[in-house]
Amino acid sequence: MTDPFELTKSLIDIPSPTGQEEHIGEFLHEYLSDMGFEVERQFVEKNRFNIYATAGNPAIVLTTHIDTVLPYIPFSEDGEYIYGRGACDTKGIIAAQIRAAENLLASGMENFGMLFVVGEEAGSDGAQAANTLANSCKFIINGEPTENKLALGHKGVLRFKLETSGIAAHSAYPERGESAISKLIEILYDLDHVPLPKDEKLGNTTLNIGTISGGILGNVIPDHAEAEIVIRATTALQTLKDIIHNIVKDQAVIHNLVEFEPIELKTIDGFETTIVAYGTDIPFLTNWGQPLMLGPGSIHVAHSPEERISKKEIFAAVDLYVRLIKEIESSF
Repeated sequence: MTDPFELTKSLIDIPSPTGQEEHIGEFLHEYLSDMGFEVERQFVEKNRFNIYATAGNPAIVLTTHIDTVLPYIPFSEDGEYIYGRGACDTKGIIAAQIRAAENLLASGMENFGMLFVVGEEAGSDGAQAANTLANSCKFIINGEPTENKLALGHKGVLRFKLETSGIAAHSAYPERGESAISKLIEILYDLDHVPLPKDEKLGNTTLNIGTISGGILGNVIPDHAEAEIVIRATTALQTLKDIIHNIVKDQAVIHNLVEFEPIELKTIDGFETTIVAYGTDIPFLTNWGQPLMLGPGSIHVAHSPEERISKKEIFAAVDLYVRLIKEIESSF
């Protein structure tokens, strides 16, 4: 049987930042084929592909993403934790799902599968491609670090870029120019201070100004500036778009990058539950049945230099995935 700790180590040892998932995809293709699954590569672009492993005609599918953020952090461990890039987001989850699948095969269960996708950390192009695969799936269980609690829902995302224009001039004569940076700063200040909607279940809508750039030199009035902003939404996106447009008016060009509405997820009695603020592939997997979400690890250490996952949680997740699938199957 698969040792989920050793498998987590092997997966962390294969760097897989978004756009460079080829080697981990090949590893999983071989590993799952050796387990007895029918394994399909679905190419998203050259050298990048999703992995779909099936036993029978899946009505229930376990899924997560195989890409990570940068920078790469090598594997290490102590008695309690496994450390490294992707430990909790999501290589420990992959290992738990594979061991759970192995346990299900050993129990004689059929008609389930695993879907491992690329690109979640940068727009979910893998999930969007996977949504075109023919399937008869009724339920899809997404693995993200929820501390082994079944998520009741997650916030939506409105990710956009603001672009302002001005007139370049010598900084000694500011009256001859128009600063695109000053214009952008005024807009960003208003966005950062506008009241945003709240939801009783999902909580506060939050806004983050993630990047700002513009200008050429300190002694030149800047004629271009831009900023990227991410809003974690708890209410309908149109409400937020109206707020943004009322602030921006004609002072900037708005480029929508990623958007999806808040998600309500299926729950099962007897499981601990939680609400998560981060986005997932779930909004892009609409053709895979009712979504659920559960996984070991904490989102609070994902993407950080201290990324880690508890060994105890990985083993607990194996049992939770098996139990969850069997309970769902009994409801057919």
